[in-house]
Amino acid sequence: MSSSAGRGLVLVAEDEAAIAELAAMYLTRDGFGVHIESDGLAALAAVRRLRPVAVVLDIGLSGMDGIEICKTMRTDGDWTPVLFVTARDDELDRLLGLEIGADDYLTKPFSPRELAARVRTVLRRSAGSLPPAETYSAGGTRVDVIRRRVWAGEAEIALTSTEFDLLAHLLRRPGQVFTREQLLSSVWGYSASAGTRTVDVHIAQLRAKLGDESPLRTVRGIGYSADGG
Repeated sequence: MSSSAGRGLVLVAEDEAAIAELAAMYLTRDGFGVHIESDGLAALAAVRRLRPVAVVLDIGLSGMDGIEICKTMRTDGDWTPVLFVTARDDELDRLLGLEIGADDYLTKPFSPRELAARVRTVLRRSAGSLPPAETYSAGGTRVDVIRRRVWAGEAEIALTSTEFDLLAHLLRRPGQVFTREQLLSSVWGYSASAGTRTVDVHIAQLRAKLGDESPLRTVRGIGYSADGG
């Protein structure tokens, strides 16, 4: 199934037909076109063929699972925003240590209205929602907010729009400790009721990408901060 609309095409890769159709209905109401695939290999082919503005990606697809699809996209240099849908907590646990480059996560069962809202949010971020500002640096990490580029040491690092916004938010206020709830509100635009584990996932991904140059610090029992430059 596919449809077209003015806000761009969203690929929904979901093997439960009822969930896929409901997601498509709400995304269509929001003005998006929607293309649905139920198989992982077909979904990856659709990403390459259709070049959607965003991908809603179920982890548990047949043929090729969602994590492998996302990793393949990033290896190909495709940084289209990806929102993962997970069926179980252990799937979310599986994401925690992986450098996969996803932009957001939802756990089933979820509200299709919430799904549509999160797609809108990741697209706003990928379009560049941060205001122009000076370059921020801490340790061996440097962030150019205007050009949305990041370096760890001498190496330029590719980040998702969400990873970039999270890193820049922390580096803007070096030494300040943010709770997960504060980060979820400021960077994602969600209330704490949306769940804060996605913050941990993105911090883990940033640390994996920045390596020894990472300035990110965990403050036990509170949240996260960035070391001063």
